[in-house]
This record gives sequence, structure tokens and C-alpha cells, in this order.
Amino acid sequence: MNATHAWTPEDLTAFAETYSLVLIAGDGEGGGVEIGMVPVDGDLYVRAYRGTRSRWYQAAREHGHGRIRVGGTTREVVLTTGDLALPAGLDDAFRAKYGPVSDALIAVPQARAATIRIDPAPVPA
Repeated sequence: MNATHAWTPEDLTAFAETYSLVLIAGDGEGGGVEIGMVPVDGDLYVRAYRGTRSRWYQAAREHGHGRIRVGGTTREVVLTTGDLALPAGLDDAFRAKYGPVSDALIAVPQARAATIRIDPAPVPA
């Protein structure tokens, strides 16, 4: 879990109960990409089923920050890519939430390599 900036219990419940989020990498105002997400051990994860060459994964890696929209809420976020210590229950969380459609996110090595942890952005003091 990212101890510096943690999701609230309410956030984690919303992530678990909402099918997808919209991710906008960087400072742009574009429409973003709608993707599935799972909370595990207090952190939020998404995967690019097309792997690390996916356009939105590349943008997340390049910028390292952006915004997510879940339901009617928009949050500024930090995007962590590459060299993540993935939690043991991540694949199971995708499988439990998305069923058979999760196979593209679990069984394909390219998708596993394109895992992003999404943390709340620090609030300016």
C-alpha cells in the first residue's frame, strides 16, 4: 500500500462496486480511456490488455500523473508503471470482478507487464 497518499475506505468501495473508470494521462483534457480497475490491499490497479505498447499505457508512463473519473467524481492521481511489486491477489481480484473477460488481463504476459498502480495525488499544502 502507498503509505503517503492512501485511498479512503469510501474510495475503495466505489472502485470495487463500479465496473470501470476513465483514465486521462497527463494534463490533457481529452476524453481518456475507459478501463476496468480493481482495488487490492488498499491500492488501485489497471492493466492494458494490449500491453506496454498500448497508447494510453505509454502516456501514463510518460506523464506519471493524470486524472480518473469514477461515477461522477474526478480525482487527480499519480500513475506508477513498470517494476511494480504486484500484490498476490491481483489476478484473483480481476477474475472475481470481471469473470471470463478478465482472461485477457490475467493470462497474457503483455497485459501483466502493463499493470499501473493509481494513487491519489498529493494535496498541495
